[in-house]
Amino acid sequence: MKSGKLKNLVYNDNVNKISNGDKNMHSINDILNELDHVDNTTKNKVENELVSIGTSVVPQLVNQLQVVRGIKRGVVAMTLIRLGDASVEYLEKAAADNKDFKWVAEYLIREIKGSKAA
Repeated sequence: MKSGKLKNLVYNDNVNKISNGDKNMHSINDILNELDHVDNTTKNKVENELVSIGTSVVPQLVNQLQVVRGIKRGVVAMTLIRLGDASVEYLEKAAADNKDFKWVAEYLIREIKGSKAA
């Protein structure tokens, strides 16, 4: 994904889809898949775009966090931290359902609660 593509993203009411200026629909998963081929500036733009969707995207991001790796996982984790308290409930549920994910969820929850205190 080239950085110029991101500036035209428009979010619709269905947070599972993102509409680009040319009317193509992309899921959160599609956007994350494109992170394999971007520079840091574009990675930051993707993270900002995900945050701009708002808290309604949290359930899908928590689901993605359990399966993605590398740069994708980092972007999803930072997005959840930036979305704050809205992420905690979903992280706690995911940790209860997936014992292998528990340490990740607990770490992010500590980061969220620590960033509120700062």
